[in-house]
Amino acid sequence: MTASLLLKNVRPYAGPAVDMLIENGKIVRIAAGIEAPAGVAVEDGRGEIVIPGLVEAHTHLDKSLWGLPWYKNEVGPRLLDKIDNERENKKRLNIDPARQSARQSIQSSLMGSTHIRSHVDVDTEHGLWGVEGVMATRDGYRDIIDIELVAFPQSGLLRRPGTLELMDQAMKAGCEVVGGLDPCAIDRDPKGHLDAVFELCQRYGKPLDVHLHEPGEMGIFSSELICERTRALGMQGKVTISHAFSLGADPALVDPLIEQLVELDIAIMTTGPASRPAPPVKKLLAAGVRVCSGNDGIRDTWGPYGNADMLERAMFVGLRNNLRRDDELRLALDVCTTEGAKVMEIAGYGVSEGSNADFVILPGETVAEAIVTRSPKRRVVKRGKIVARDGVSIRTAP
Repeated sequence: MTASLLLKNVRPYAGPAVDMLIENGKIVRIAAGIEAPAGVAVEDGRGEIVIPGLVEAHTHLDKSLWGLPWYKNEVGPRLLDKIDNERENKKRLNIDPARQSARQSIQSSLMGSTHIRSHVDVDTEHGLWGVEGVMATRDGYRDIIDIELVAFPQSGLLRRPGTLELMDQAMKAGCEVVGGLDPCAIDRDPKGHLDAVFELCQRYGKPLDVHLHEPGEMGIFSSELICERTRALGMQGKVTISHAFSLGADPALVDPLIEQLVELDIAIMTTGPASRPAPPVKKLLAAGVRVCSGNDGIRDTWGPYGNADMLERAMFVGLRNNLRRDDELRLALDVCTTEGAKVMEIAGYGVSEGSNADFVILPGETVAEAIVTRSPKRRVVKRGKIVARDGVSIRTAP
């Protein structure tokens, strides 16, 4: 074993000050007063907080307009308006998936994310353009971030013939997760849609992550169908429902569904949205449901917002769920770190001896203060190496 870094005077989760010794990309010792082995770099932690690397468990790396001229958004209000507008204008706006995913990945890394799950569009107009571009970024930027791809039928699966065959090609090409989208509201064939995506999961032995924007009873109905298939196919612990706006409906409808989510270990992804009903994060966590989060689209044709900061997302989750106490804000951070790691099944994740050395060092007296102040003075460590310091990455954006 070769030591590569000794981090002095840091406070994991704002606890007592300790030193952390890193060897071969792993945390091998956490204790006070560790002496630096010969030739090992020493970094002064300045008494700052250490948290695990932030987990961006839901974004769209192929869509971002980061670094491109400002896009004037005049898109209609419906979900299909946004879907069709984006598909029709990708080439015109020069949204090259390889370049744009690299730009967003660097931005995510310097803000503290060490892992990303990216939904990547697969459609009959652009084929596997997005998948190929994001895979190039995944392979080319492993030194600063780990990227997992979801093959995502953004324009619909059954309503656009040929998409299912492209989804199959995307999984053959190496996507790690099968994606789905609004079985009732978009494809208008919930049985056909869910049969298709679950069959892909079975064929390739991969998990499922379904975008479910459907509101109220429609969304509850689709969720129940997802539960049925999860149970029948033995896919417990392998399914995520993203957005899940319907979980913000009447508790009389939602509570029986939560019981099924617990039974089947189905995870929920929420962005803590300001303009839609939202899953009750504290209630879900208390019941034992894995809850993760993500920034979703970042400065794309859908909306102008976002800077890829998962600490900011933790704040949004806290605001949306009325989390005010320090222990509640810790829950919001967990959603953006450890819970996301559970959903993505990241091995060796955490800030403990034996964990992978993927973490963030940032100022603050407490975790709650770190979330609400969101200092730009962050040092990001990936595989035991400092890959970003005070907003500057070791990689240069294309």
